[in-house]
Amino acid sequence: MAKPVVPCVDDEALILDSLKIQIKKELGALCMVETAESANEALEIVAELYQEGVEVVMVLCDWLMPGMKGDEFFVELHQSHPHIIKIMLSGQADHAAIARAQDEANLHGFMHKPWDQTELITLLKSKLDVL
Repeated sequence: MAKPVVPCVDDEALILDSLKIQIKKELGALCMVETAESANEALEIVAELYQEGVEVVMVLCDWLMPGMKGDEFFVELHQSHPHIIKIMLSGQADHAAIARAQDEANLHGFMHKPWDQTELITLLKSKLDVL
């Protein structure tokens, strides 16, 4: 059986590369990592993974991205996959967007960029251990 997947969504490739390296290094035994440079691409990835029978357990997403912002993405994702753990990473999210994601998409966590690697891994591991 395939390991569960954690998609990371950000419009900056450098951020995605950093997240992928950090998560694979620390949590590679527990999950795989996919990356998407937009919310729409992430929705497609999640749909494809579910069609293939691969579980998506958690999604990390930036807030400020072209097209669909992170809170909008989480609300849409939550409508079809309410069980997925949602964590927002952003240096620019406003309080209203965070509150919306909490109220309408059951946001599980928020971290400011630049994030502390130990803090991020601890948060992700605590959510993965619950599963």
